[in-house]
Amino acid sequence: MTKVYPNIGATVVAAEQTTLKSYAKLEASDAVVLTVWKKSLLFNCNGFTVFDAKGNLVFRVDNYMAGSRSNGEIVLMDGGGKPLFTIRRKRLSLADNWLVYDGETVVNPLFSVKKHMNILNTKCLAHVSSGTTGSGSNGKNIVYEIEGSYSQRSCAVYDENRRRVAEIKQKEAVGGVAFGVDVFRLIVEPNMEMSVAMAIVILLDQMFGSSRRFST
Repeated sequence: MTKVYPNIGATVVAAEQTTLKSYAKLEASDAVVLTVWKKSLLFNCNGFTVFDAKGNLVFRVDNYMAGSRSNGEIVLMDGGGKPLFTIRRKRLSLADNWLVYDGETVVNPLFSVKKHMNILNTKCLAHVSSGTTGSGSNGKNIVYEIEGSYSQRSCAVYDENRRRVAEIKQKEAVGGVAFGVDVFRLIVEPNMEMSVAMAIVILLDQMFGSSRRFST
């Protein structure tokens, strides 16, 4: 496969010196384009590795459990290995529901993500709600809605005002060699936290990326 970034070795060495605070200096009109690689930097581990446009390591996941029925915890870390979110499937739930916690804690979730099951609206993939609350019939607790096709790496995240705040897109081929679905772009607008956008990517992969029976 084509190298995602040729300076990956130097990136890992300097990872602890890379912080998300540097992105706060971007102008309000600038979106951040990240490259997501569904591969752990650790040997014999499953995970995700995320780079910015300069090849710097931004996020990593080293304990990813593939499979939509996984009951384990997934920890999203920054480039230096600091835990940002702990993602866990909601227990005793009939639907595909997930909870996202701050850091390594597993109390008082920041938000919940529920797979959309309405056959009348097939373009909607999932809803993100605040806290542990579900979307409800009126949807007033929904803070983000994800639409598109994850299997084709073509998704958009909208906020409660229907503003597009993040996108998942296929990464262009380099030198005529395609990257495939395990390497793609995550475009995050300034009015959304990059870590939240990456957490949504992980959850979409849990919901739609591990079984061929999903068409979305």
